[in-house]
Amino acid sequence: QVQLVESGGGLVQPGGSLRLSCAALGRISSINAMGWYRQAPGKERELVATMTSGGMPNYADSVKGRFAISRDNTKNTVYLQMNRLKPEDTAVYYCGFGPLYTVPEFWGQGTLVTVSS
Repeated sequence: QVQLVESGGGLVQPGGSLRLSCAALGRISSINAMGWYRQAPGKERELVATMTSGGMPNYADSVKGRFAISRDNTKNTVYLQMNRLKPEDTAVYYCGFGPLYTVPEFWGQGTLVTVSS
């Protein structure tokens, strides 16, 4: 079993920045993928950015050039630096963890990001 502990999120003005963190606790496979997904009101959950344990990133087109994902494998922690935030980035952001190239097996509780003036 893996528990995901998220931190970060909150209210920010358009053009601002936020950083999300997610730590994985428990029995961690050495080969895995961690990342962030988001769900806005009335919409389906979508991929934001993920990174494999080998350091390969994957971004949604809507965040390329604005968001940066990184991870520290020694801490089983993934980070999402979000810059130049837009109102359409408003959503609940979920951390996901699991095998490579598939839907995450484990999810965090979600953290709300609100971009508004």
